[in-house]
Amino acid sequence: MQLAFTLFKYFPYGGLQRDFLRIALACQARGHAIRVYVLSWQGDIPQGFDVVQVPVKALTNPRRYAKFSAWVRQDLARRPADRVVGFNKMPGLDVYYCADPCFEDKAQNLRGKIYRLSGRYRHFAAFERAVFEPRGRTEILMISALQQPLFEKHYGTPAARFHLLPPGIAADRRAPPDAADIRREFRREFALGDDDLLLVQIGSGFKTKGLDRSLKALAALPAELRARTRLIAIGQDEPRPFLAQVRQLGLADRVGILKGRDDIPRFLLGADLLIHPAYNENTGTVLLEALVAGLPVLTTAACGYAHYIEDAGAGRVIALPFAQATLDVTLATMLADGVARRQWAAGGLAFAAHADLYSMPARAADIIAGQSVE
Repeated sequence: MQLAFTLFKYFPYGGLQRDFLRIALACQARGHAIRVYVLSWQGDIPQGFDVVQVPVKALTNPRRYAKFSAWVRQDLARRPADRVVGFNKMPGLDVYYCADPCFEDKAQNLRGKIYRLSGRYRHFAAFERAVFEPRGRTEILMISALQQPLFEKHYGTPAARFHLLPPGIAADRRAPPDAADIRREFRREFALGDDDLLLVQIGSGFKTKGLDRSLKALAALPAELRARTRLIAIGQDEPRPFLAQVRQLGLADRVGILKGRDDIPRFLLGADLLIHPAYNENTGTVLLEALVAGLPVLTTAACGYAHYIEDAGAGRVIALPFAQATLDVTLATMLADGVARRQWAAGGLAFAAHADLYSMPARAADIIAGQSVE
């Protein structure tokens, strides 16, 4: 089949973008032709992909996305596709990969009435309604069971159109046989001694991922523990507000903020704890990437994948409603207890050996091809 994928922006280090690429490659491996419509593409283009950079401009994102949708619709009229698969909400999709939470629920519960009169609200509400309205035909690939009841509540979407996918953790995130050697070399490179502790926070969107909370928790550590603890945050985001917070908290020698990079598995193997106190997160793929690498996790129940950490006994999950003091105490306790960290690491590795944490791209490719639409 000729498949058309739509994605507003592609860059190598975004979770949504990585999921798109793995699903598209899985479809290509089955013999389907891949056309991709984007506003921008950063990084290498896989062999055989027909990437179409849509030539539209506008002063605001809603207007740009509306123009993008109209341009794609016109191009598909000239060059039809057997399936149109969207990774952002927009009209005209046969399949939608639901990585984002329910916009309407957030607008109703986290925004005021004035916001719901804005053009921005009207745009995103209409694009979401086009996907989820009850008489629609879009099949919906869910990566978190938490969101389906919200879409059903606001739109009355038939349950049969939702398809819950297993996680899709890349194989290179699993701890390899030489994990101990990689860890030693990594810690030598970053000048980490045997008694030093390294926290990592990984993921684009520092504000949503709760980097501010991590910095406060680091600053609140007891003096002796704080003196031997470092935090490295990695992601494609604007670091300046957080660097200002680092200076304000007196953590300049304790914190590094790095751009997205390709060697994340080294950080997962070299660190002592993943901290991920997200405000909201549909899934939180990095939680499972840490789990399969044997890295203990500290996260919040706002993440759709947080239950895997509890199921595996691979760390601690901060309950909602969130309290900074609870995060502060839990971080200090986890860092001070080396025996518990080894137990959490072992729990994650044991869980990774038998749980289905890897088959999402194949399952998504089945549904896109119409082989498993119940």
